[in-house]
Amino acid sequence: MTLSHHSDGSRGNGTGAGNLMLRVASAAVLAPVTLVITYAGGWIFLALCTIAAGGVLWEWTALVSHRADARILTPGWAALVVAVALIGVHLPDGAWAAIGVGAVAAGLVMALWPRSGAEAAAAEEVSPRWAAGGVIYAGALLLAPALLRGDPQWGLTALLFLFANVWITDIFAYFCGRAIGGPLLWPKVSPKKTWSGAIGGLAGGVAASVAVAYASGIGRLGIVGVIAFVLSILAQAGDLLESAVKRRFGAKDTSHFIPGHGGLMDRLDGFLVAAVAALVIGMIRQGTAAPARGLLLW
Repeated sequence: MTLSHHSDGSRGNGTGAGNLMLRVASAAVLAPVTLVITYAGGWIFLALCTIAAGGVLWEWTALVSHRADARILTPGWAALVVAVALIGVHLPDGAWAAIGVGAVAAGLVMALWPRSGAEAAAAEEVSPRWAAGGVIYAGALLLAPALLRGDPQWGLTALLFLFANVWITDIFAYFCGRAIGGPLLWPKVSPKKTWSGAIGGLAGGVAASVAVAYASGIGRLGIVGVIAFVLSILAQAGDLLESAVKRRFGAKDTSHFIPGHGGLMDRLDGFLVAAVAALVIGMIRQGTAAPARGLLLW
C-alpha cells in the first residue's frame, strides 16, 4: 500500500519543517516494508491488504458514525475476511460477491437496527448508504491490489508501476504546490491544493511509471504513458473524493495512525482509486486471470 507525502501539504498533524521531517521518517519506514511484502506476494501480501482494508473500514465507520459502530464493522470485517480467503484459493468472483453481501448486510443492519435513547440524541443516525459505501470502499482497497498482484507473471511489476505512479504524483504535487503556489484546484473541497501541484504531480507520476515500465522491458511506452496519465489523474481525484467525504463529516484527518500523515484513508485514497482503475483496465483486456498483463502489455 502507498504511504508518502500528501499533495500540497494539506494533511497530517502539524505544520512546517518539523511535520515534514515526521512525514519523511514515517514514509522511510513504511515504504520499504510495503515494497518487501509486495515482492514476497502470496498470503503475506494478502494479509497486508486485509489489514489495510480493515483499518480503512474502521476509520470510515468512525468518520460517518463518530464511533466504532459494530453495526458496520461486524458485517464489513467479516466480508473482508471471507473475500481474502476466496482470493487466496483463486476464487475472485466469490470475493467480489462477499464484499457485495457485506455491503448489503451493513446497510440493512443500519436500516433495521437504529440507535436508541441517549445514543440517538447524541449523534445523527448514519444513512445505510454510508454504511454500505464504507464496506465497498474498504473492499475495493483489498480486491484491487490483491487481484493485480495475483497475476503470476506481471503482478509484481503492476504494483511497482502503481506505487511509482501514486507515490511520485503525491510527492511532486506536495513540493510543486509549496514551491510554485498559484490558483487553487478546488478550494471548497481542499483549500490548499493548487493547479501547480496537480500538474507537477501528474508530470512526475507519468515519468516515474514510464521509467518502471522501461526498466521492466515493457514496450509501447506511449500507450503505457497514456495509462499512467489517466491513473495519476484518478489518484488525485481519489484524494479529492476523500477530502469531500471528510468535509461532509467535519473532519480534517480520518485518524492519527501514521505520524505526520494522518490516517490510513488519508494515505491510501489516491492509491485505492488508481488501483481499481488499473484492475478494471486489466480485467477488460485479460480477465481476472491476468489483469496485470492486461494493464501493462499492449
